[in-house]
Amino acid sequence: MGTFTTASAIRSLGDGTFTANLGAEWTVGPKPHGGFLLALVARAGVQAAEVVMPSQDGVAPLSPLAVSAHFLRAPEVGPVLLRTDVRKTGRTATVVAVYLEQRGRSCVEAVVTVGRMPDERPEYVDLPGLPAEPPPDAIDLGAMQAADAFKLATTCDLRLDPAGAGFLTGRTGDPLRLRLWVRPRDERPDVLFALLAGDISMPVTFNLGRFGWAPTVQLTALLRANPAPGWLRLQVSCSAVHGQWFDEDAVVIDSTGRLVCQARQLALTSAG
Repeated sequence: MGTFTTASAIRSLGDGTFTANLGAEWTVGPKPHGGFLLALVARAGVQAAEVVMPSQDGVAPLSPLAVSAHFLRAPEVGPVLLRTDVRKTGRTATVVAVYLEQRGRSCVEAVVTVGRMPDERPEYVDLPGLPAEPPPDAIDLGAMQAADAFKLATTCDLRLDPAGAGFLTGRTGDPLRLRLWVRPRDERPDVLFALLAGDISMPVTFNLGRFGWAPTVQLTALLRANPAPGWLRLQVSCSAVHGQWFDEDAVVIDSTGRLVCQARQLALTSAG
């Protein structure tokens, strides 16, 4: 089993175009995971920006600061093409459009804002109180039968707090709020893994008894800091479910208590 960094590698064709391979280990059911696709487009955006914002000695490397993506159709496992178009160049931020295509069809269209991640201590934070490590009764999702369909539960170390996850026992009255912990296997988390973590939770609508695939239509993620080694802790919540439409907000905090990613998505759930 390869690492996240190896699996999300891209290869430049030299003209702002890249190739990548969507592996079967990073899927939900038969389809590549949306957060994994986000990591690919963000990596392509950063590499395209490096051409116009070259690295400097003593200056932090470039990182994705924001990713806004529309998911047009789910690609299949296998090779994909990533086309980039630098839309704006600046000393503080460069904006790159990225198109993930497969067999001549666009699957994900994204805009990636690239800059240098701040490393100063934040002057203000307002974050949920999550313990730095999973509680003793946390569920190892990789050990559950569902891991056969949710492969990320085995390629990542992923734990779920059973408190509030009523769907585990068939309960449907719990709030749409889940708490999870995740870390990559055999390497430390980086900012791209934090981006994946912002979309790694099962849909919070499971607590309504609505199971099955919940495709993301649009997702915007803000990357706030480079994560420290160790667990990433997540709180995932929903403000409203209207028919099949629901929103989902994820807050990702690293082992030192720093906010590393905020993600908000609009998605579709099965009919109630």
